[in-house]
Amino acid sequence: MGATTARNLTTDGGSSDVVRRLRGGTDLLTSAALKRLDGEVPWYGELAAEDRSWIGLVAQSGIAAFIAWYERPSTATYNAGEIFRAAPPELTRSISLQHTLQLVRLVVEVVEDNAVQLAAPGQQADLRDAVLRYSREVAFSAAEVYARAAEARGAWDARLEALVVDSLLRGDPDASMRSRVSALGWTGRGPTVVMVGAMQQPVDERRTAEIRRACRRAATDVLVGIQGDRLMVVLGGDEDLRAAAETLLPRFGAGTVVLGPAVNDVVDAGRSARAALAGLLAAPAWPDAPRLVGADELLPERMLNGDTLARRTLLTELYRPLTAAGGPLLETLAEYVAQGRSLEAAARALYVHPNTVRYRLRRIAQVVGWDPTDSREGFVLQIAVAVGRLAEQGAAHHGT
Repeated sequence: MGATTARNLTTDGGSSDVVRRLRGGTDLLTSAALKRLDGEVPWYGELAAEDRSWIGLVAQSGIAAFIAWYERPSTATYNAGEIFRAAPPELTRSISLQHTLQLVRLVVEVVEDNAVQLAAPGQQADLRDAVLRYSREVAFSAAEVYARAAEARGAWDARLEALVVDSLLRGDPDASMRSRVSALGWTGRGPTVVMVGAMQQPVDERRTAEIRRACRRAATDVLVGIQGDRLMVVLGGDEDLRAAAETLLPRFGAGTVVLGPAVNDVVDAGRSARAALAGLLAAPAWPDAPRLVGADELLPERMLNGDTLARRTLLTELYRPLTAAGGPLLETLAEYVAQGRSLEAAARALYVHPNTVRYRLRRIAQVVGWDPTDSREGFVLQIAVAVGRLAEQGAAHHGT
């Protein structure tokens, strides 16, 4: 029924009697509602005891608010925020909007079922109409409460996400890092990589929201950081993370996008992030680099740009494994690149058959995962040999 009908009810003795009966039956209605919740609603029994007690207060508050509105519809309110004021804000995280609407519907049914006892004949239909109208308005208001809570939670999550990404970049994750990323929904399944590139301009809330949605569709675990004109995305999961990164390229601005090396844990993602950033700074030295390039594919450019991590990677992952493999692999590689990557010329210099050189080059690719016969990978290996020789000379110099 409309507000006018409710107001007319309150002007005579009958409606005052209904209000009196409603007030006297508040505890009865609340108990009946909670009994039905306990018997008919599975999620209610799964809640913690404290949350169940808060729901009891919310139900009681809702019934009291309805009575106040029914008595004076022109001055009372059906704002769900007032009803939920009896409970802490955290309750909206324990029960969903769907659960809240189910609670409202159940309370309405309880009041309707008891309308015969609470209203005199002739007033029962009016009471039912008032309950239905009030419950509809409360349902809409409850949706607003949850929308505001979700908006506030989203803003907080965005700030927390920015802090986490910044901490990873600085390489100083503290003991709370795992709990922070867990709060952001990070599951921790599979390796982690970081991709970095230019940010599309202009940066506004709509574009930022689109980027976050696209990133969350690309991989199981995602963190997004926007740092000035740079976009940094942390990807995790047991899927093909490079393929996931490929799908996100349209979300970046013009230029090269660099993918850092994979790490086993998100708390170690700083290594991937720093490598990716160093690669982004060095990428202009390789004009023909693909749109999405691995940070380790830029090892020579990064080292020339003063990246100590790149120098260490060239030593530990390329030069030293070849040294440890023994035999003539390192010598063959050095002679091969010195002879302009000519099998015949390298074979003559080494006094072996070209097939022997070819076999050794395949063996090198097996040991370090880089193919000397590929022009780009051969260049990386050539720089690794130079870095290794300089490191050995420096060690010998300090040892004398």
